[in-house]
Amino acid sequence: METDTKLVISTFCTSFLTFQFLFHFVSYWFSEKISPGFRSLSLEKKIEWNSRVVSTCHSLGVGILALYICFFDEPTRADPLWGDSLLVKLNIATASGYLISDLLILIYYWKVIGDKFFIIHHCTAIYAYFSVLRCEVLLYVANFRLLAELSSPFVNQRWFFEVLNYPKFSKANVINGILMTVVFFIVRIAVMLPFYSFLYSVYGTEPYIRMGFVIQCTWFITCIILDVMNVMWMIKISKGCIKVISLIRQEKANNSLQNGKLD
Repeated sequence: METDTKLVISTFCTSFLTFQFLFHFVSYWFSEKISPGFRSLSLEKKIEWNSRVVSTCHSLGVGILALYICFFDEPTRADPLWGDSLLVKLNIATASGYLISDLLILIYYWKVIGDKFFIIHHCTAIYAYFSVLRCEVLLYVANFRLLAELSSPFVNQRWFFEVLNYPKFSKANVINGILMTVVFFIVRIAVMLPFYSFLYSVYGTEPYIRMGFVIQCTWFITCIILDVMNVMWMIKISKGCIKVISLIRQEKANNSLQNGKLD
């Protein structure tokens, strides 16, 4: 077995075990230290809380590294289809370890945090990343898709504010909501046009044909599935953001009217 392959497998296993350890042990201890409100939560809420803490840790680590790779990893930048990079492989292996860890947690605690869309998302991403690592192709593309993880910390923070009963119109809640909407749009929706434009530009070329029919289909189908869900989530997030902004404007208008009457 090649050294790179051993390192990728080791990274995958370490990632899986690390995120399991974070969920079952570290998150409980850490959350009690930084958030007194955690102790008063129900068992069900604590399970989801720990799941989101782990999700945030994964997203920050993998997402920031993916951003660095997109700008500075020369092998994959020079050849997005066949460029080989150990750093990219390790990032994908880390993400894959997390996805399987989270998938098992979702299934085990199905009655508490089970979500069929997350199951579809995780299974689709796992299959895509496994194909990329096995065939050593589309490493740049797979890493590019990992940029979507940069939106997860804001989504999770919104849930934390909600479960801790932060006022909807509090400054922290509003700022996070706006950032969540903007970042989600940038890393999951706005990137679709350049991404599919790139796919169209390489379609039929020799490097594309060399990938083979199975990888070609895997690339297209998995991305379509994930992007359909991204659009669905974007619509839901946008509706929530618009609703909050409208309520804030309405409240300001009412306050102005009341102040005018008092004057």
